[in-house]
Amino acid sequence: MLAVPGAIDGDPDTSGGIGRQMADLVRAYRPEVGIRFGGTAGDRHHLTEALAGLEPTDDHPLRGVVVPLLTAPHAPTAAAIHDAVRRTGADVRVTEALGPHPMLAEVLHLRLAEAGFVRADRMRLISVVAPSTSMTDGVVVGAVGGTDAVNAAGVTAVLLAARLGITVLPADLDDDAAVAEVFGQLRDAGCTRPVIAPSVVGPECPESRVAELARRHGARVSAPLGAGSTLAKIAALRYAEVLNTLGVETPPTADQLPAPVGSRHRPGS
Repeated sequence: MLAVPGAIDGDPDTSGGIGRQMADLVRAYRPEVGIRFGGTAGDRHHLTEALAGLEPTDDHPLRGVVVPLLTAPHAPTAAAIHDAVRRTGADVRVTEALGPHPMLAEVLHLRLAEAGFVRADRMRLISVVAPSTSMTDGVVVGAVGGTDAVNAAGVTAVLLAARLGITVLPADLDDDAAVAEVFGQLRDAGCTRPVIAPSVVGPECPESRVAELARRHGARVSAPLGAGSTLAKIAALRYAEVLNTLGVETPPTADQLPAPVGSRHRPGS
């Protein structure tokens, strides 16, 4: 079960599309598992619909696992998920968010490279920043969800800085003062070409908000993480962790998960 932050309106370019794409990608890693998705708000495709029919039974230790499509703790989404579970009486376990996780830095690196803000070795994803005005010399890893989310983004920022060899700092995109402080730190470090890299799946942070912050601080923006095989791999790992607590299976490492088969959504991300 994939919990998509916010409402699903059916537009393939919004949260509904993210849910469908991620379900397809996770299914490639766990083809034996039935995968549903639902939004945490709105009247259509709500999480309560996806949880229907999963009441407790004597012959199953657990009827389902809910994986929030978030990169960090996000209190409003967590509250909405738990409310949906309570309303439906579903016998499910809710996992941690997809992050913090080391692989998120790899996906952010790829998004920055896709936008032309850094160079990337396609084999090892090790960047070399060239003396070009198109290349960034400082990155703000954007988070939403408060202190816990910023702490999670901080882990990603450290790993991304090691890959890029430039200053990378986390910031809460919902906190104007915090964002301004981080951009000030980048300027003090000599950064003149900053980029905001949203460390979000997508639906939990409006693009208009990120664009407005970029205009205010003279920055550019890379794409959010979006649906991709790396996030699907992390979701599959979260599912396996729950099974491990039930004694059903030992969770595999990321390297032990099989390569996805038959997925068409950003196979390299």
